[in-house]
Amino acid sequence: MSAELAGVSPRRRREIVDALRRGTVPENGLDVLAVGLDRFSQALDGELDAVAGGAASFKAVRGEYGSGKTFFTRHLAERALRRGFASAEVQISETQTPLHKLETVYRRVTETLRTASLAPSALRSVLDSWLFTVEEDAIAAHPELAAADGALLDAAVLELLEQRLAAVSSRTPTFALALRAYRTAASAGDAATADALAAWMGGQPHVAAAARRVAGVRGDIDHFGAMGFLQGLLAVLRDAGHPGLLLVLDEVETLQRVRGDMRDKALNALRQLIDEIDAGRFPGLYLVITGTPAFFDGPSGVQRLNPLAGRLATDFTTDARFDNLRAVQVRLPGFSRDSLIEVGQRVRGVYAAGQPNSARLLERVDDVYLGELADAVSGSLGGRIGVAPRLFLKKLVGDVLDRVDQFPDFDPRVHYALTVGAEELTEAERGAAGSTAGRPRGAASPDAIPLDLE
Repeated sequence: MSAELAGVSPRRRREIVDALRRGTVPENGLDVLAVGLDRFSQALDGELDAVAGGAASFKAVRGEYGSGKTFFTRHLAERALRRGFASAEVQISETQTPLHKLETVYRRVTETLRTASLAPSALRSVLDSWLFTVEEDAIAAHPELAAADGALLDAAVLELLEQRLAAVSSRTPTFALALRAYRTAASAGDAATADALAAWMGGQPHVAAAARRVAGVRGDIDHFGAMGFLQGLLAVLRDAGHPGLLLVLDEVETLQRVRGDMRDKALNALRQLIDEIDAGRFPGLYLVITGTPAFFDGPSGVQRLNPLAGRLATDFTTDARFDNLRAVQVRLPGFSRDSLIEVGQRVRGVYAAGQPNSARLLERVDDVYLGELADAVSGSLGGRIGVAPRLFLKKLVGDVLDRVDQFPDFDPRVHYALTVGAEELTEAERGAAGSTAGRPRGAASPDAIPLDLE
């Protein structure tokens, strides 16, 4: 086993392999698979350090489909989690999570919130940790409260709570009201009210009116209230021992598919967020968005809103080797044949580590075969190797390594021929494959496909 894999537990290896078999990006262990990302490390670590010190930062990540944008952001999230950050990933969707409705985005933030030790949703645990910290700090400031009755301690805790949330309360007083009521309900053992208030602070709609009356708040969180609640969440995270929040808005390019007026609202919401970050309203926030070059440069994306286009403008006319990795926008180079083979080697190493059949796996699926599989997969996608990584790794794990592991006489060069069905391709992969994927065998062109016109 290589030194690189020596620290990877069997559970993490299994999670990585299972995700790749499904054709998805693993949630953890991405440092083991990272290829070509070392050049970004110094700049990203510097920005994480600045955010941990109380600053805020924004980064736009551009890359074609299949270039590894989701992998990049989850790898960044792992780095942030190791530094004590919390992280959240929101998939922007025209129907489920439209960017122009920040209240929906905020709800997804709280639903996907996690820390190094807490899986999503970590909101309730973070709230409890913060309240415990406030209580401990109140006792530390006034040691006599440790032996005092509960009323005196409650008064001191509530006073300190108000001080910690003063900046938030001035703009969004309902967050502090709900948090105070949440503490009272939790202390009294009123689990139903505490649960309802935690859900309301997490942006969930349709919370019971009785619980909202206890806190003195009404209605659901709206677009503008969501920004105030995000500010409150950042304050809570910091006092709970998390120096910042890495927030990823993934697949922002889906805005190009929505109706024009909704797209303009979404782009303006993004501009608002960036302006608020620049104004220092969100200390401890590291906001990352991902998108395709067409989204950043095309007429249906960022360029529709001149102020936003100006904020994201970055020079990419120079040699990519000299890209400014500290710029507001960075580009991912995408995969080459060599880098695809390299990540295949790493996946093979993760799969074979600790396996009784490791020798057979390494022998049958050697580097030469990895190159042959990479060529076959990219060929099925019209020769566009840049969009091949997901499918390549899915086929490598599910079609090749699994079979070599299970069947002693299976030889992928003899017994396996790559097949790619249209149903297993993403939209981008289908676009790359053109009319090849899903075409009837023997049909050399669309004109060769028989049509039933009766």
